[in-house]
Amino acid sequence: MKKILYFLKDYKKESILAPLFKMLEATFELIIPLVMAAIIDTGIGGNDKNYVIKMCVVMISLGVIGLACSLTAQFFAAKAAVGMACGLRHAMFAHIQGLSFSNIDKIGSSTLITRMTSDINQVQAGINLFLRLFLRSPFIVFGAMIMAFTVDVKAAFIFVVAIPLLSVVVFGVMCVSIPLYKKVQNGLDKVMIQVRENLTGVRVIRAFHKEEEEISNFNQKNQMLNEDQQYVGRISALMNPVTYVIINVATLLLIWTGAVRVDRGYITQGEVVALVSYMSQILVELIKLANLIVSVTKAIACGKRVADILDVEEGLPQTERTDTTLKDGARYAYADMREPVKVEFADVDMAYHKSGENAVSGISFQARRGQTIGIIGGTGSGKSTVVNLIPRFYDVTKGAVRIDGKDVRDYDMKELRGKIGVVMQKAVLFKGTIRENLKWGDKHAPDSQLMDAVRSAQAMDVIEAKENGMDEMIGQGGKNLSGGQRQRLTIARALVRRPEILILDDSASALDFATDAKLRKSLRELDYNPTIFVVSQRTSSVQSADFILVLDDGKLAGKGTHEELLKTCGVYQEIYASQFRSGDEDTAGKQNHADAVDEKNPAYTAGSDTSGKGAAVCVQ
Repeated sequence: MKKILYFLKDYKKESILAPLFKMLEATFELIIPLVMAAIIDTGIGGNDKNYVIKMCVVMISLGVIGLACSLTAQFFAAKAAVGMACGLRHAMFAHIQGLSFSNIDKIGSSTLITRMTSDINQVQAGINLFLRLFLRSPFIVFGAMIMAFTVDVKAAFIFVVAIPLLSVVVFGVMCVSIPLYKKVQNGLDKVMIQVRENLTGVRVIRAFHKEEEEISNFNQKNQMLNEDQQYVGRISALMNPVTYVIINVATLLLIWTGAVRVDRGYITQGEVVALVSYMSQILVELIKLANLIVSVTKAIACGKRVADILDVEEGLPQTERTDTTLKDGARYAYADMREPVKVEFADVDMAYHKSGENAVSGISFQARRGQTIGIIGGTGSGKSTVVNLIPRFYDVTKGAVRIDGKDVRDYDMKELRGKIGVVMQKAVLFKGTIRENLKWGDKHAPDSQLMDAVRSAQAMDVIEAKENGMDEMIGQGGKNLSGGQRQRLTIARALVRRPEILILDDSASALDFATDAKLRKSLRELDYNPTIFVVSQRTSSVQSADFILVLDDGKLAGKGTHEELLKTCGVYQEIYASQFRSGDEDTAGKQNHADAVDEKNPAYTAGSDTSGKGAAVCVQ
């Protein structure tokens, strides 16, 4: 909880004043039974109406002053609790933004959402109650006992026995319930995961008519959460009846003892009423203390869960490396080019968290500035894994990935990712205008630069079709756009940055063949000459690349131009044959092939080899 309480540092004044004003209110409350005793013994006993009226005015004044103190304490407590929760949310969100993909995969996005919302709300409620009651309740409990000694020592010993018994009950319940509340919050995580998956996959659920099955799964998880909550609730519920029994027994003893001592003349009737009032005050405060302990117990459990996230190390580790120079390129197939090497993979292996085997292994190649590198392979072959290593979304487990001859692990993360434009498999846009979304690439980009990127991404028709043009509002996740429109706008967003390295991770899958061909042609004509990585399952999307990497089960099955791989690589031949059949079975594929072969561009002419590349490499 130290990490959580750290966020109260800016609210030290409020954290001190809130309990102090509550103690001041409690002081006035402890005086009231003595005023009542005086009214009974002096005013009523002596038939002095003026004294009764005067003391009633005093009692009302004490109540009003106590109310003012209570409201002031509530203000300071609320200000501290809300301010602390606000700061904690900011820190939590900033911390999550700094987590690596591996950490987010390990923790789970649903868990992060629960801890940022429900858990922090519980912490806020716990802090609020704690500041108001953690001094007031014990102060009144022990203050009532001390005041009882000022009234009658022998009767006050009943308080001495009752209070420790009550403390044992209260703290015993707290010790048992804290770990149980943590289990309840973990159950809430599971329900949150189920809800999130159902909401994001609602179309798939309905398409496969799985509504009843998903409802059943949800009910099962919800029932388990309900049972856990009822179990811990029953334990917490023991507190009130047990405390009531102890208090009522103590009150009976107090009345009996008081009656005997009044009869013998040791104390007055008013003092007995005062003692009973103090016992009643203890009962009320213990009920408040019980609620406080339940809330604080939940807050502690939730606070530990939030602290667990804050304890996760941000980003990826950065260590000192001396071997950052580019290795001799003679061992690579394309080492004789004039342009300097931009990206190098040197015998790279990578495994995901808790994975039993490498996702990719033994990946080695060099990419020069201005080259287009195609990456193709079957589903699960490791295509996205390879390109995710370039911006260091994940770290290699063996080997090295270098940009401009420097290991990506030696770069400052902002500098590294400033060189790279990434378009993910899933096109994600954010709520706001088209202009605001495009400026994610470069917030200072003028409209002319935005429009150039839009034209290169073949998205002009998207802008022109909108009534407000660049100022058209996009719904959350781009839900008011088609899949192809979202993909083109996300490509434009990456191009706005004018990156040195552009990664297109299967980002044209929703585009028709003609638009895909136009997109590839416009990317070749970019004046800043980026190194482009195109991940695709379409051979037509990669066949005009300077060279193609063919992946199979995480390994490099082939490397070369389209023409070379058709002659030497069985995996590539199989993929190509599945997409371009003979006869009229796949006329769309033929058209796509025709679009891709641009006779005006020698680099796109079948059989040409203008790059000076060596022979293709194929491993079977």
